[in-house]
Amino acid sequence: MSNPFEEAYARSINDPEGFWADAAEGITWTKKWDKVLDDSKAPFYRWFAGGELNTCYNCLDRHVEAGRGDQAALIYDSPVTGGTQKTYTYAELTDEVARVAGALKAEGVEKGDRVVIYMPMVPEAAIAMLACARLGAIHSVVFGGFASNELAVRIDDAKPKLVMSATCGIEVNRVLDYIPLLDKAIALAKHKPDACMILARPESEGTITNVKHVDWASASAGAAPAACVPVESSHPLYILYTSGTTGQPKGVVRDNGGHAVALKWSMKNIYDIDPGDVFWAASDVGWVVGHSYIVYAPLMQGATTVLYEGKPVGTPDAGAFWRVIADHKVKALFTAPTAFRAIKKEDPKGELLKNYDISTFKYLYLAGERTDPDTLKWAEDMLKVPVVDHWWQTETGWPIASNCMGLHVYPVKPGSPTKPVPGWNVQVLHEETHEPVPTGQIGAICVKLPMPPSSLLTLWNADQRYIDAYLEEYPGYYKTADAGMFDEDGYISIMARTDDIINVAGHRLSTGGMEEVLSSHPDVAECAVIGVEDQMKGQLPLGFLVLKSGVTKEADEVVAEIVALVRQQIGPVAAFKQATVVQRLPKTRSGKILRGTMQAIADNKEWKMPATIDDPAILDEITEALEGVGYGTARKD
Repeated sequence: MSNPFEEAYARSINDPEGFWADAAEGITWTKKWDKVLDDSKAPFYRWFAGGELNTCYNCLDRHVEAGRGDQAALIYDSPVTGGTQKTYTYAELTDEVARVAGALKAEGVEKGDRVVIYMPMVPEAAIAMLACARLGAIHSVVFGGFASNELAVRIDDAKPKLVMSATCGIEVNRVLDYIPLLDKAIALAKHKPDACMILARPESEGTITNVKHVDWASASAGAAPAACVPVESSHPLYILYTSGTTGQPKGVVRDNGGHAVALKWSMKNIYDIDPGDVFWAASDVGWVVGHSYIVYAPLMQGATTVLYEGKPVGTPDAGAFWRVIADHKVKALFTAPTAFRAIKKEDPKGELLKNYDISTFKYLYLAGERTDPDTLKWAEDMLKVPVVDHWWQTETGWPIASNCMGLHVYPVKPGSPTKPVPGWNVQVLHEETHEPVPTGQIGAICVKLPMPPSSLLTLWNADQRYIDAYLEEYPGYYKTADAGMFDEDGYISIMARTDDIINVAGHRLSTGGMEEVLSSHPDVAECAVIGVEDQMKGQLPLGFLVLKSGVTKEADEVVAEIVALVRQQIGPVAAFKQATVVQRLPKTRSGKILRGTMQAIADNKEWKMPATIDDPAILDEITEALEGVGYGTARKD
């Protein structure tokens, strides 16, 4: 009996050009490509070389031209603003995007210019992205509410012609004013945008003072609608900065052509979403999930996408997700496991689920962090639908491994995102020999080059850094910086990070970046940050501080200042709330801090005394310090 998944996967590896040429027929091109894969400048591979298209046209105009303008394109659902709901048809969304693109054009934005988008979860965030794509401008979305200095670093790297923002974002119990944050960021940045186009929300007022302030509503109302500008397949669609860095950020560059082809293909083959189906990615446009699966992929497929301004719990209760599914007849939900852990904590027996008719609901997709077996089983028991754990990264733009529900449904194995998706030649390599490791053994997960369409082209203005960060360590491969293994059935498991990135509620954050902030405190001589296991968020950062001699402050006072500093420098997304003062840090004889050993002690895991440790007695002191803040043998969970 044939297996469509196995057939698709085999063809994608053995005949990638034929496979992706067929997939590319699902996209409208203004000029067909000359070559499916251009490898002449490897490792800078380019898909659909010579082709021209417009991403916004593929998301909007072509559906209107095909007679489906009256179908719902985007549903906005906002419990934090008192239950606001608004539906845009494809025709309405096309008109709105064309007008906002016209307003950008009136401000001098054209093909190749960068636009930074610093927005809350409102329809205008998606409209801003699509308006940039319409003009061939390159957008860079920064998570709304990000700290001013982090925003300034991104402004300096992308050098935007214009910033699009709003007067505020709305949290569960507070209004977060964006104008002071944005004004400060522009003051800090060496590069100054020409203007800021600001969406006025009724919950907050404000005017940008450091550059020209453009009122969103009046500018778009008075603008002539802009036409779609065809761009080369390899022309950048967007730059997305990987989160949590306090030094020079890594700006992932996504192309127009390969991105459109892979995302359109993924909607049916991975997510089993057809035109007209309702798809909901409960994420934020600040993250890659929001780019790929709130905005671009559902609209390319002609589906209806839900844009939700709220939380899984607290807006108003742990039944919020069930209410959205019932109200909008959602077929599939994509969210992070941490959302379901929060729902499970508030409503362990699923009592609130009984209040809603979710009969339209067919699939739950989880990503952003490893799905723990307890959460997987709870979701399966409550929802009685397939729960699909899948794995990918900001850099890849779409899933590397998944149970592809539109091709073939495999039995779920808790802890595994099933098999590599067609297009992804995933191999587990020995970290020293670079040879494939035997089945069942852990190694470095790498992807054989060239990677499939929609993978990052490079890093913005940093080609050598792209090579150094991703390609150099394993020649011929992209290094995912994840470690894991294949089992005898070809299922892959992602076990751990191989670098200093921790995963807090689906957000990849750099412990190295946090250490930079900690070490900037005048009382801190030395520090380390590790990720400790947390039932709700997957991991939480925990800091270790060695104070300078002569510091007379109480340890608690220094810790409180450190926590506030991280919040100011990186933002609340870091979830940095705990640190402990120690006399010294465990190190190897060469001076490397033994973070892995500290993490094992904190998580109450088995560990061996490192052969290269300088002074074994330090680990007793670390154990005692960890117990003092509730970790190690003091853990209750």
